[in-house]
Amino acid sequence: LLLLVRLGTPSIYAGGKLGIYGLRQVPDGDDAEDYSKAGWGGGIHFVAPLPQVHNVFAFVGGLEVTNLMNKTIVFYDPYFGDDVEQQTDQNIFRVFLGGQIGGHGNGFIRPHAGINLSMSIYNIRTDAVIKDDNNENEIRNELFEDTEVSVGSDITVGCDLNFSNGITLDGGVRYLKSFSVPQQLGGQSEKIHPQYFQVYLGVGVSFAMMSKW
Repeated sequence: LLLLVRLGTPSIYAGGKLGIYGLRQVPDGDDAEDYSKAGWGGGIHFVAPLPQVHNVFAFVGGLEVTNLMNKTIVFYDPYFGDDVEQQTDQNIFRVFLGGQIGGHGNGFIRPHAGINLSMSIYNIRTDAVIKDDNNENEIRNELFEDTEVSVGSDITVGCDLNFSNGITLDGGVRYLKSFSVPQQLGGQSEKIHPQYFQVYLGVGVSFAMMSKW
């Protein structure tokens, strides 16, 4: 009876939120470490609690982009008689959707844990660049570009600080894993299964506060 009364009490419901965050992603295991490096990124996410289950469960989702590798190799090209830079840039665009268990009510400290399914778009591009004193006159030639799509999952453990059910400070750790990504993101037959640790920190705004704007 007490549980039913509490479930029917609207005052404990703090509502969902929309947030932005920055992240640091570190490769874990040979498959990730051989083909990527630690990088920075950012994203947006939403949290939509279900009041019917006492603010314990919420749907979550988001979109983020992370740089996996930014590498420049300089070599002398006798044909041009000048130094040439081989610039490689590798990024991952990730969309995720899942569930989260934890406090989503009016409390100040709200720990949570969750699991998500994700779709990742890996992109790698390599250019040959001849620099000029005036960057507008540089010569750039695309050597290689490839985009591959993979599915994966992540496990998240985090906490947010809830300020008056309006602004939140969010932080946490994720363990990410992708399935069956082509080696070097190219056309080779060998597959890799990269996994990463991710630390994120950001701010959120409640739906209730946004509705007042």
